[in-house]
Amino acid sequence: MRRRRWFVHPHRNARGRPSPAPVAITPAQASRFLAQSTMGATQATIADVVTAGYSGWIDAQIAMPRAIKHWDWLVANGYSDAANMNGTNGFDQTVWRQAIVEPDQLRQRVGLALLDMLVIGIDGITTNWRQFAAAAYMDVLLDNAFGNYRTLLDAITTNAAMASFLTFLGNRKANPTTGAQPDENYARELMQLFTLGLVQLNIDGSVKMSAGAPMETYTPNDVTQLARVFTGLSLATNVATTPDRYRVPLVMNAAINETGSATFLGKTVSGGGMAAIKAALDAIFAHPNLPPFVSKQMIQHLVTSNPSPAYVGRVANAFADNGAGVRGDMKAVIRAILLDTEARSDAALTNTSAGKLREPVTRLTGWARAFGVNSPSNAWAIGDTSSTANRLGQSIGRSQTVFNYFRPGYSPPNTAVSTAGLVAPEFQITNELSVVAYINYMSSLIANGAGDTKADYTTILTKATDSAALVDEINLVLAAGQLTGATVTAIRAAVDSISSATAAGQLNRVYTAILTTLASTDYLTLK
Repeated sequence: MRRRRWFVHPHRNARGRPSPAPVAITPAQASRFLAQSTMGATQATIADVVTAGYSGWIDAQIAMPRAIKHWDWLVANGYSDAANMNGTNGFDQTVWRQAIVEPDQLRQRVGLALLDMLVIGIDGITTNWRQFAAAAYMDVLLDNAFGNYRTLLDAITTNAAMASFLTFLGNRKANPTTGAQPDENYARELMQLFTLGLVQLNIDGSVKMSAGAPMETYTPNDVTQLARVFTGLSLATNVATTPDRYRVPLVMNAAINETGSATFLGKTVSGGGMAAIKAALDAIFAHPNLPPFVSKQMIQHLVTSNPSPAYVGRVANAFADNGAGVRGDMKAVIRAILLDTEARSDAALTNTSAGKLREPVTRLTGWARAFGVNSPSNAWAIGDTSSTANRLGQSIGRSQTVFNYFRPGYSPPNTAVSTAGLVAPEFQITNELSVVAYINYMSSLIANGAGDTKADYTTILTKATDSAALVDEINLVLAAGQLTGATVTAIRAAVDSISSATAAGQLNRVYTAILTTLASTDYLTLK
């Protein structure tokens, strides 16, 4: 019997129903998408998105391997020399370099979002070779950015930098003689900040209530019990003359590991060792809070501070089941976030509760990527930008606490934002002083760079004599075309106040157009 073959009409789906015609993406829409999904748009990446479409671009990015890991770049550039054993030299260089020049931009942006949630800071690591320990942690986040969240939980739990930062490296079981108890830091933050949160959630992120009060997710006793499981994790070797032991997973020291049973979240694990840790992480991973808790924060870091419950629910459902029965598939989560109608619809441009304040480090990388910043000597001298007095008030991998620079539930008090019941997390590190510091710092960086880390303005200089073309170009690449007419007029007036008769004047016109764009509220609020 001859098998019948089915052909699908190009404008009909497999059931013969009309498929929606592909909608052309404008350069401004592509730039907005890239502001949410990368460390900064460029003319080339805008063209890529217009050509490939949102989904096609995401496919290509997910398929793109990492060019080099942070750890390997540190070794290749001599930072494993013994002279660097007790410092952080090399860390800022590698994180800025990767964020600015590596082509796997979706991975870089998701990695930053994960670092904002699964926080360590290099200054809180108490080992030697801190730059390598922190680099190994950053590699864990980037390597698993498109993997499974369950695998990521394994990896951060057995990572030396996380163990040092949250004080469970060499955590000892209870001592009945002295009364000493296991350190509870990791058990608490794992549940509160990395997976479940303090209160029970519905799938759309709304809070479950009982008798008019939020229902707690766990109790202090759950923390105490879970802390027993995370005892015994230790460095793989005692060799301190090289950084190598900070790259490999921690191992179990049976002598200090609790092998008795531990009951938390209604589950009991026993026997100790790595098997007990995996059983504990399995229990947390299966908790109904995990999909909405993680999904909402990822949306907040990438797209908007105040997603609707429906948006959170759609992403959380993708977290719970990627369509093939897999829970925790980050590829499905990222697609659900970036392709959702609340992320892609132009309606958000006029919605007063949509969007987010751009976090400071992405403002720097946005400028750097747009204008081809590079460092021929590989010095990448941008350094620590966490000073609130004369830098950004934020630096990648340098948070002082596990609560990050800003919390997802922060609402600036006594403002229209808080009155409306909205949150604005990035405003936690925003005030009059930090705004002035940011503008002064970027003014210097735009014009002078940092050492040989400088922008290449060759292309944009061809438009320096035409303020309309100059501002249009910068508006598209930096601000996704979101500068209002009034802002464009003001920036053009500032540019036109500078003579274009000399090369120096033309450069100043470019500097002015870039800086005033970066300082405008239209740019700072990404919609």
